[in-house]
Amino acid sequence: MSTTAMPPRNARIGPVAPTDHDVRLARESSRRLSPYAKQDLRVRITDGDGPDILLPAAAVQLLVHLLTQMAEGNAVTLMPIHAELTTQQAADLLGVSRPFLVKELDAGRIDYRKVGTHRRVLFVELMRYKDAMDAKRHEALDELTKQAQELRMGY
Repeated sequence: MSTTAMPPRNARIGPVAPTDHDVRLARESSRRLSPYAKQDLRVRITDGDGPDILLPAAAVQLLVHLLTQMAEGNAVTLMPIHAELTTQQAADLLGVSRPFLVKELDAGRIDYRKVGTHRRVLFVELMRYKDAMDAKRHEALDELTKQAQELRMGY
């Protein structure tokens, strides 16, 4: 009896950068799966006497999202929401430098905890910060757009 080694429950999977072949398969797969994304889905493994597997709707939605990102050529990663990140991992996820992230931590803009002398950031806290920064960025862009439109109306 063969078994497949499973990653630890809290393991981060990725990043996985899709090849051209992966992009083509992901595009077709996401297109075919998307109509089923809001319901449980029974999948049959056709290799030998493979079993039927019932996937919950939430997993199907995640799979469609993952395939859509891969179809666009984006590298993807899977991370449990309760995962703790190092400051370098957190900075990489935000696309900022580690020193900038540390300043944000020290300023209290992102919650973290210390393990000895090392800072650890919960993934969920990092996403809260990112969402807040994205919202501020959108507000600023909306205001700039509004000002640009008002200036053009003055002509």
